[in-house]
Amino acid sequence: MNQDVLTVRDLTRRFGSVTANDGVTLRVRPGEVVGLLGHNGAGKTTLVSQIVGLLKPDAGSIEVAGIDAVADPAAARRRVALQAQAQAPLDGLTPRTAIEIAGRIRGLSALRARTVAGELGEELDIGDWMDRRALPEGGGLSGGVRRITAFAMAIAAPTPLVVLDEPTNDIDASRRRRLWAAVRRLGDQGSGVLLVTHNVVEAERVVDELVVMDRGRVVAAGTPSTLRGSHDTDVRLELVLAPGTQDPSDPLDRVPLPVTRRVRAGRRVLLTLPAAQAASAVAWATGRREQGDLDSYSLAPATLEDAYLAVTETTPLAAPEPTHV
Repeated sequence: MNQDVLTVRDLTRRFGSVTANDGVTLRVRPGEVVGLLGHNGAGKTTLVSQIVGLLKPDAGSIEVAGIDAVADPAAARRRVALQAQAQAPLDGLTPRTAIEIAGRIRGLSALRARTVAGELGEELDIGDWMDRRALPEGGGLSGGVRRITAFAMAIAAPTPLVVLDEPTNDIDASRRRRLWAAVRRLGDQGSGVLLVTHNVVEAERVVDELVVMDRGRVVAAGTPSTLRGSHDTDVRLELVLAPGTQDPSDPLDRVPLPVTRRVRAGRRVLLTLPAAQAASAVAWATGRREQGDLDSYSLAPATLEDAYLAVTETTPLAAPEPTHV
């Protein structure tokens, strides 16, 4: 018997001549947070729309908590809590009321829904806004508070699968930290979580597994350490090329260091090498900067972003600029 809360096999979805999902396969187990990474247009939201029954795949299968989501999308949807990428329609409601309604729809008693709303307001640090009404055209509540409220609505009652599509958009750094902690708590309490994001650095802190999509296909999957593909003692030498200069690391044999990975994105070049070579790397980069090849350079521990760049071969999108709630 399949114990996964989500199993996607060979899923394909086309829009005319565009293949948005191309043979996608992934799984989410109970108690596991799976990060779905990819730049905008990679096919992540199209995949989510099929999981929750808003789109029907052209080929492949989706199973949600034992339910065939293609054959019976309504039954599968009852086992999924979704925070969509778009803002939730909150106009006329306070965050407290919206969270309570979401809990009641999911089967909580009135008392339990009220209690959960209060607890989530405190956990996510939106207590001062809990009883302020959302007004049309963005009035009453900031985009960040609306986004956090939508997240709280999605997790107000336990479900086998929670799908979060870019949950931290518009949220300031302090509350993003609280939201990530709540995501980790969901997994620890037994829910399966599919976390859709392009924020590589922050996602690494809370996920158990990662699936990387690029142009509709799964191009890498595994634990963060597996995908990072480097030892904990590896370091990253980041070079920022001077405008109009030749890349001093191309070809790679021009670098007098044992480089294990090289990725270039625009004027940015990332070289991964053993930490024991740090002093030599700094000396070499200093020399290249003095010769005018580099604007600057920095040395830091190797990160998941390096691996993400390597498998997607594209410039990573920065985390959304926070707006204070």
